Amino acid sequence: MSNQTTSHLPWNKGKLVGQKLPLKLKEIWAVRVRLQLADNCRELALFNLAIDSKLRSSDLVKIRVSDISKSGVVASRAMVLQQKTSLPVQFEITEQTRDAITNWLKKMKLSGTDYLFPSRQKNSLHLSTRQYARIVEGWVTDIGLDANCYGTHSLRRTKPTLIYKRTKNLRAVQLLLGHTKLESTVRYLGIEVDDALELAEQTEI
Repeated sequence: MSNQTTSHLPWNKGKLVGQKLPLKLKEIWAVRVRLQLADNCRELALFNLAIDSKLRSSDLVKIRVSDISKSGVVASRAMVLQQKTSLPVQFEITEQTRDAITNWLKKMKLSGTDYLFPSRQKNSLHLSTRQYARIVEGWVTDIGLDANCYGTHSLRRTKPTLIYKRTKNLRAVQLLLGHTKLESTVRYLGIEVDDALELAEQTEI
């Protein structure tokens, strides 16, 4: 029997895998300014809401107008039922996000039952997660970042990371992300488990 070795290339050869990086504050503004200058109200509303809501892409693309707006007025807070956990999560909608969404609603003349981000493809009612991922790739490459290091989860991680850096409040970040387990929040923030548990024990909400 001959001694043969079979060479298999790993699926991730040449690719960066693992946790996607969150955006820094200056990078948030770099994307935002570019979208404003381009008068791209659709993507500006999408970008701002992605940052504010901290939702997974599967939940973000399925938001309906009625989830965030009543009688044409965009709410300062909203609640969405998460597809992955079947649990509701509440989030703040900042003023600049409300303005961007209001402009988008006026342009598209969307009603309460409509999806906030309708698809431009005939076979889908709303923006797909794949389409959203391509849009995010465009955002990060436009400001000179490596698209391999960023993705839709970068948008979900951005605000919680900024909040954690300012407050060191793990419980608050866990609540904002809608995580049922603290370990999930720890992974998102990229901190050591022992340090995270110690901080959580010291923090009262």
